[in-house]
Amino acid sequence: MNLLIIHGPNLGFLGKREPGIYGRLTLRELNSAIKKHAAAKKARVRVFQSNCEGRIIDLIAANAAWADRLIINPAAYTHYSYAIRDAIKASGLPAVEVHLSDISKREPFRKTSVVKPVCVKQIKGLGAGSYLAAIDFCLLKNAKKTQTPV
Repeated sequence: MNLLIIHGPNLGFLGKREPGIYGRLTLRELNSAIKKHAAAKKARVRVFQSNCEGRIIDLIAANAAWADRLIINPAAYTHYSYAIRDAIKASGLPAVEVHLSDISKREPFRKTSVVKPVCVKQIKGLGAGSYLAAIDFCLLKNAKKTQTPV
């Protein structure tokens, strides 16, 4: 199983940015945990982070033929990027939307995800565990190859 994992804007600040919300783990440490977890499950991963909407779209397009599943934390783009939403849908990849914090319990503007309808699952509020749970979900034998909204 090939998993494409994309971190969105400001995740490069992990460990420094609001640790009470996002935790103390750095992006490097998070990526290490993701790679270790995936390797233990015999999955291959490509992990990227970008602050740029267009770059995230390019990464989805460039890796769609390689990947079997997409795990994406669109970060702030969650709430308004129809371009990323459309790229996920166009890729045909079953996608899991992840968030370190529980966006449904945050500021009102964070409660809406325009990406969720094109994802097979949304996992939020588990810190780094959100990514690990997404990997486990993707590896389930019954995880669908085609997109079906939650």
